[in-house]
Amino acid sequence: QVQLVESGGGLVQAGGSLRLSCVASGRTFSNFAMGWFRQAPGKEREFVGVISWGSSTRYSDSVKGRFTISRDNAKKTVFLQMKSLKPDDTAVYYCASPKKPYGFANMDSREQYDYWGQGTQVTVSS
Repeated sequence: QVQLVESGGGLVQAGGSLRLSCVASGRTFSNFAMGWFRQAPGKEREFVGVISWGSSTRYSDSVKGRFTISRDNAKKTVFLQMKSLKPDDTAVYYCASPKKPYGFANMDSREQYDYWGQGTQVTVSS
């Protein structure tokens, strides 16, 4: 059974930074891409970014240049570094593990993922 546990959320002022972490267990972590999604109240869960098993990254246009995803395979952890935060970034942030190892195509789709963390709240005040 795969488990994903996020941490690092909180309240921050606009322009500030936060770093989220997601620790994985129950799967050969290094063989899988890892995705980050977010869901604001009343909105659909949306893609934030993904890091491949080889540490290539891809981001949504809304966060490109402000957010950075990295991974530490030894610690089975993926990170989401968020800078220049805006009130529109307020959401619950989820990490996710995809269904197939070594994949990197179509990773902006929720359908590619079969395991999700419980989420961590990020609130950006204006």
